[in-house]
Amino acid sequence: MNDQPTTPTSPHAGPCSHTHHPRPGVEGAALHWCDEQAEIHRIVVGDYENNVFVLRCRQTGESVLIDAANEHDKLLELCRALDVRSVLETHGHFDHIQAVPAVREAGYRVAVTADDAAMLPSYDDILEDESVIQVGRLRLHTICTPGHTPGSICFRLEGSPILFSGDTLFPGGPGATTFEGGDFTTIIESIDRRLFADIHPGTIVMPGHGTDTTIGAERPRLDEWVARGW
Repeated sequence: MNDQPTTPTSPHAGPCSHTHHPRPGVEGAALHWCDEQAEIHRIVVGDYENNVFVLRCRQTGESVLIDAANEHDKLLELCRALDVRSVLETHGHFDHIQAVPAVREAGYRVAVTADDAAMLPSYDDILEDESVIQVGRLRLHTICTPGHTPGSICFRLEGSPILFSGDTLFPGGPGATTFEGGDFTTIIESIDRRLFADIHPGTIVMPGHGTDTTIGAERPRLDEWVARGW
């Protein structure tokens, strides 16, 4: 693994002035965003083109992987290269959890909310609302946002403008609610009350599929989503 300057891939990432970033050498993985306290690596995996993010503490080197979606061989390479200590699941849909057995077998603990736990083949820890997950010296705040699934959850990074939204919020609207356990009214309430009401508009939203957006870009469109019904 070589340390070399690189350009973050997120369209919302500012210019990077750091001289060194770890480069795991995993095909498809790239530095997505960084600031003085944290860096985020991203890889897109599987037939559903799932975003998998690795959040790394720049001070300690410790990391957490968000959504063990698919292509477990690549994800395990990332885990080893970036000193991942655990795995967090944003929800229990099959396209976000297919690598869970492999990462658990390799010794990484997997956490999910109680309401989505039965959707996983196995897990280790339960995520609760309004708690803090320590990643090195980073602090991730949990925000339960049911609607896409009963136990969907988002993660907000303290001290940096980052929200990992899973399939709750995308550019242009909420995640689908037509699957079993989904509910459109509930996801709208989650987005309105838990995300739009409490989180700074400049916060970058990193969803489970597709490109990044911001809270400020999406908030004015809430009424439009309610009117269209999806």
